[in-house]
Amino acid sequence: MKIYPVGDMALSVDFGNVISEKVNEEVMQLEHTLQEEKIPGILEMLPSYRALLVRYDPAQLSYALLSEKIGKAQGEKGSGENHSSRKIIRLIPCCYGGKYGEDLKGMEALTGLSEKEIIEIHSGTDYKIYMLGFLPGFVYLGGMDERIAAPRLDVPRVVIPAGSVGIGGKQTGVYPIASPGGWRLIGSTPVRFYNPSAEKPILCSAGEYIRFVPVSESSYEKIAADVAAGPYRAEIANS
Repeated sequence: MKIYPVGDMALSVDFGNVISEKVNEEVMQLEHTLQEEKIPGILEMLPSYRALLVRYDPAQLSYALLSEKIGKAQGEKGSGENHSSRKIIRLIPCCYGGKYGEDLKGMEALTGLSEKEIIEIHSGTDYKIYMLGFLPGFVYLGGMDERIAAPRLDVPRVVIPAGSVGIGGKQTGVYPIASPGGWRLIGSTPVRFYNPSAEKPILCSAGEYIRFVPVSESSYEKIAADVAAGPYRAEIANS
């Protein structure tokens, strides 16, 4: 673990230069422990694949004192050691192929797999959310089966609809808002990953998991109506 300053109001706690679930769990455990400590002066914590950025108020907390407290928290961990046992899995309905995933059919030639096989593989994994970024509510997911990896489009789309589920290289993810993008679209979810008017605008948090659940077009439309009306909540499976 290394600690270094990021400007005069933040520091970064670095756990290594690799992307791995073990390293990311160290990041999440430290964030959880610091949340429990409720250290006055900490303004915000932002986890990434391998580091935790901690923003603080220098009028309340010095860099040296915060570094000392982080070192102590990492050494003790306390109840943060149990963090990895609380696995939250969000079940995300996804309608695959057709107008909802126009690149799915073309992926047969790229992967040597049928549409059905691609869907089964894609929906048969619990994807860990390593971090959020790029767009509000955009989840960086780990654990995708390399059999369905596919290169990004040669010419990115100018606009990708919100809710689109795509594959880019060895990664998969959900576009939370309409935006340009070059990932291959294999499906769509009616669930809103970003809703600025909601009490909790961002649906997911780093450290949680996502499981895509295949649904029919009629089920997709029904869920979309429920989402628009307000009562729908994505199901959570605890493990």
